[in-house]
Amino acid sequence: MKNQHYEHEKSAALTGRHLRPFFSMVLFILISFHIAIGSIMPYDSVCYSIIPRPVQIIPGRGNFSFDAVVTIITDSDCLPLARYCSDQIREVSGINTTVLKKRKKNSQNIISLALNKDLLKDQPEGYLLEVTPAKITISSSTLTGIFYGIQSLLQILPLSGAQKIPSVQITDYPRFPWRGMHLDVSRHFFSVEAVKSYIDMLALHKMNIFHWHLTDDQGWRIEIKKYPKLTQVSAWRVDRESEPEWRNRQVAREGEKATYGGFYTQEQIKEIVAYAQDRHITIVPEIEMPGHTKAVLAAYPQLSCSGGPFTIPPGGYWPIVDLYCAGNDSTFLFLQDVLKEVIELFPCPYIHIGGDEVDHSEWKKCPKCQARIQTEHLKDEHALQSYFVKRIAAFLRLYNKRLIGWDEIIEGDAPSEAIVMAWRGMDNGTAAARLGHDVVMTPSTHCYFDHYQGNQALEPLAIGGFTSLSTVYSFEPVPDSLTSEQMKHILGAQGNVWTEYIPTLQHIQYMALPRMAALAEVIWSPKELRSWSDFKNRLPRMFELYDKKKYYYAKSAY
Repeated sequence: MKNQHYEHEKSAALTGRHLRPFFSMVLFILISFHIAIGSIMPYDSVCYSIIPRPVQIIPGRGNFSFDAVVTIITDSDCLPLARYCSDQIREVSGINTTVLKKRKKNSQNIISLALNKDLLKDQPEGYLLEVTPAKITISSSTLTGIFYGIQSLLQILPLSGAQKIPSVQITDYPRFPWRGMHLDVSRHFFSVEAVKSYIDMLALHKMNIFHWHLTDDQGWRIEIKKYPKLTQVSAWRVDRESEPEWRNRQVAREGEKATYGGFYTQEQIKEIVAYAQDRHITIVPEIEMPGHTKAVLAAYPQLSCSGGPFTIPPGGYWPIVDLYCAGNDSTFLFLQDVLKEVIELFPCPYIHIGGDEVDHSEWKKCPKCQARIQTEHLKDEHALQSYFVKRIAAFLRLYNKRLIGWDEIIEGDAPSEAIVMAWRGMDNGTAAARLGHDVVMTPSTHCYFDHYQGNQALEPLAIGGFTSLSTVYSFEPVPDSLTSEQMKHILGAQGNVWTEYIPTLQHIQYMALPRMAALAEVIWSPKELRSWSDFKNRLPRMFELYDKKKYYYAKSAY
């Protein structure tokens, strides 16, 4: 997911050495731009450069000073957040703080984290951030809200110069409940620490969903104890990373050994899930079916229509013809076993099954699939795919899980509770909402961060396409053509990072940032407050924060 036919396809790893020329080329332009806009920025943008833009900012009088000792005061419930806040303040500003459970009498220069069950009760992710000369208070009805208040505080901290924050009162809450970012770890495997770093990037931008694409044709990345070949065989492919054309690396040659890949143990999965939970992020796993399964079939060819043999493609594989056999009951027993272990590892209410880009050629030739069509009184192979999806959805329902699929699942009779991810355009999301499905908008035109974002001659290699920062910012997830009731089915939106041409964490960061910031504002901030010119004014401050966190990022917007 998602194979698209672009002309510009090369292969190169992105390292710090590759990125530095891009930074130096734009440095003069960036500095000039920053200086030029400094005198015309609105007051709240100069002092409170927060992305995504808060719902309400009311400037106050005076400043909170970090020149003296600063103490973070909280109760037991917020103590882990207080420690997190202290660590983050030290990381981005170098300021040391002390964490205490109780407030000293007449104490000054404190940061207070406080739960208030009556505050923004209808907005559980909302928060109130108040800065006065005496103290900073972050309050919310939930720990999640306080966490987001901390993210806003980090963006107005003094990073250099005078150690002061102007007084302000900020009231804030998100527009959408689904604010997602996706990462494909099948095409290239990334370490536990790299995944945690990606999760931290989401947290900084107040994203709350991490869509983890764990399986595809090029590799299976999750340990399933009942089926050890999924990690012994399916997690590894031939190393062709030095060859330039991704799509020309489709078949392993005789004698080549599969040495490239990796997988996450179940203990590592639990560790990453807990890490995300501490940052108030839900991880949604994706286990592809009925297509994008060639890595599985290499280990268990009996699950296919033809019986194999199969090898894991070292590069692009198109069309997606090698599928699970929908006429074989052992296919569904296998998937149920796999999903049971996945469900145990991921406490979220969703399981993503893919369901995209399926070529039905093998099903048309398969006696078992044709028998299934006859037995179940199905019209054709499209209906057989709907049968497949509905059968998996029924199984997930037993465990109180909702099925999510790419928008191909609405081409048949999709289960009513299924959530549709609209990637092939807004029209598919609109159609799904009209059918009564909840929808996450993620059109490739605006939300695919594996596309180029600037002049291709100056940018790192990408899969193709062009999705600039301004294009992302112009995205509106809710179509005007929907009725008010249908609009309620739009849960939010998501950015996707497919990694065919992205082999390193630094390259992931470069492709995601700052486009993630633009998308974050689209799905957090009120539509009427969004302004491209104001967003650009606030962006240099976010770049300073990226620098503090040692993130690689694109300056193509300049």
